[in-house]
Amino acid sequence: MSELDSSTRESCRWRRRKQDRPAEILAAALKMFSMKGFAATKLDEVAKEAGVSKGTLYLYFDGKEALFKAVVTEFVLPQIAKAEEQAEHYKGSIKDLMFKLLEHWRINILQTELSGISKMMIAEAANFPDLANFYFENVILRTRHFVANLIELAIARGEFRACNTDYAARSFLSIMVFSAIWQHSLAPFDEDYDIKEYLNTHLDIFLRGMLKDDQG
Repeated sequence: MSELDSSTRESCRWRRRKQDRPAEILAAALKMFSMKGFAATKLDEVAKEAGVSKGTLYLYFDGKEALFKAVVTEFVLPQIAKAEEQAEHYKGSIKDLMFKLLEHWRINILQTELSGISKMMIAEAANFPDLANFYFENVILRTRHFVANLIELAIARGEFRACNTDYAARSFLSIMVFSAIWQHSLAPFDEDYDIKEYLNTHLDIFLRGMLKDDQG
């Protein structure tokens, strides 16, 4: 291999490494936020976890709040978009779709570091109102609106009985909030806890209250 070829390859590797840095920083930030919370996470720790200097981190993100918003945009919002897309193309009943959506959430959110973000926001929202408002508008309201629309569709199809769809959506989503809190607090001490069984049982009870008498 010529010296020129070697230099060219090294240059390409450097460019690829530089292009990967924002994603590496975001992955490190997700890990630290999920593990330590927002207030306790230091940018020095995120930089170290990502294998970059703190100065390099600032080349891509203005500060910790900007970094958190980028984490939500990069990791959380795409999961909501996937759920919306799945619902858009689903041909079965809303009842069956809700089981599939809950399973998607269990695998892709609850059993990953992403579940620590929702738990973190519940714990720290009052201390960081700007972040809380960002999370509420972009994650909570979007998800609640999505679920409420599904319930409205089920009512229109005659699958669900008429109800306040906003509060029905809140009820459906409450299981996710509780599960995220439990996952990052007392679940390790609950030896008999089967999260999949718990989620399916809760949803079954929820749906028995939503279904029309002839849809059970």
